[in-house]
Amino acid sequence: MTISATLHALIPLVADLAEDLPERERLRRLLAALRTVLPADAAALLKLEDGEWLRPLAIDGLVPDTLGRRFRIADHPRLAQLMAAGQAMRFPADSLLPDPYDGLIHNMSQGMLHVHDCMGCVLQVGGRTWGLLTLDALDEGRLSDPHSLAVLQAFSNLAAATVTTAERVSQLARSAAQRPVPDHAGDFAPRSLIGQSPVMQKLKADIALVGQSELSVLITGETGVGKELVALAVHASSPRANKPLVSINCAALPDSLVESELFGHVRGAFTGALAERRGKFEQAHGGTLFLDEVGELSLTVQAKLLRVLQSGQLQRLGSDREHQVDVRIIAATNRDLTAEVHAGRMRADFYHRLSVYPLHVPALRERDSDVLQIAGFFLEQNRARLALGGLRLDADAQTALLTCAWPGNVRELEHLISRAVLKALSRAPNSAARSAHRPRILTLGWHDLWDELPARSGMQRSDDSHTSTPLVSQAVQALGMRAAVENYERDLIIQSLARNDASWAATARELQVDRANLQRLARRLGVEAPMKKLR
Repeated sequence: MTISATLHALIPLVADLAEDLPERERLRRLLAALRTVLPADAAALLKLEDGEWLRPLAIDGLVPDTLGRRFRIADHPRLAQLMAAGQAMRFPADSLLPDPYDGLIHNMSQGMLHVHDCMGCVLQVGGRTWGLLTLDALDEGRLSDPHSLAVLQAFSNLAAATVTTAERVSQLARSAAQRPVPDHAGDFAPRSLIGQSPVMQKLKADIALVGQSELSVLITGETGVGKELVALAVHASSPRANKPLVSINCAALPDSLVESELFGHVRGAFTGALAERRGKFEQAHGGTLFLDEVGELSLTVQAKLLRVLQSGQLQRLGSDREHQVDVRIIAATNRDLTAEVHAGRMRADFYHRLSVYPLHVPALRERDSDVLQIAGFFLEQNRARLALGGLRLDADAQTALLTCAWPGNVRELEHLISRAVLKALSRAPNSAARSAHRPRILTLGWHDLWDELPARSGMQRSDDSHTSTPLVSQAVQALGMRAAVENYERDLIIQSLARNDASWAATARELQVDRANLQRLARRLGVEAPMKKLR
């Protein structure tokens, strides 16, 4: 490592501070430059959230599902020590502490899953701890250069400046739009919206836009896509974020109880009403009321709700007294409410009161590689629950997830991962019930997932019908797993190049891989960029 090499890597990053770049691109360039100076296999930038979680914002050299993981500091002793150190530090090569990235280094061989060299540094922004910058290598002693800690400390200071610049650019953009945004807008709780696919970026932009208004929001989408998380995100990005968010499942309410649940009742209003009780509307006063499965409400209940939506006035059951409430309505359904109106099962005026600003949550099959990030979240959840040192997907398992149609969407993926982990753990050598005998790193293979979806794995819904065809399973039978995987990778790159006007840089960002690695893979697969469109 030389001073000139360090300066050569730092100068472009300093110049980037004056450029108008997307936040992810700023951070990606930072990590790529860091790896040119320090010979690590992987680098990551993690943001501290809620004082106990670290969320990866940018990665280089790690598998894609890392971006979906949320690392609880108390569960990862290396991360805890780095946070406590407050400055750059390197772990001894013989350290017995498990590394959070064990098994997550990209392109590692099956025999090299453990990280053997690790260093990191806390990022301080505005006098507060913002997060961590980490470096990992598979080979012992790779990061042992005596100047490594000083270089990492310098990069961490530049990373802090990069983060500050990105945050200020976002603040200026919000000020220009004259929309005050609470500090936590866009930084949701650990279990929240995950993914960077184009359809999810559009959804997040719509959430940020409507969140600042008082408009009623109707969230639509298939079962299991995460409509409740979208409702939470809308509320969290609104001026009402510090007020209550009250949820009610309309499908679980019989007509006889709806009025009492929504509007409340007075003592003696009906048999068993022993005391006065506030309804959901009054509980949500000043905040947000989330009506889940709103399409299940009867016409009678819709009529009673409509009056409150129009005037904000309600009467508790058994009382003549009017109560005024200030509530924002967010509703969700997996039904086609327009069709319900035409069929006479929903009042048109009630529908229009709900759907002032519609938000559609895309199905998981429409979200490209988001499935790997979401899988990473559930993998880390299961790793912590089962006290495993590491939990990873091999390349074939990643392909299997990417090629599923997911009729049950995110909920199905969550349950699939949980079942597959338990079954893989039962098949692992020395897998006793006691955690002391469990493998340090558990790898989920293609067969672990495929067994869980024998009839649906690799199903693709056709454009002209609601039936499915086992395209991937047919390809595997005809070509074998390796050739089928290469065909899938080839198609993925070609389609992304077409969407990004033959730009390798834009394609690499969309697929969340290093551009040089992407071009090497493309050459191996025989993929050439198409001619750029004439402007």
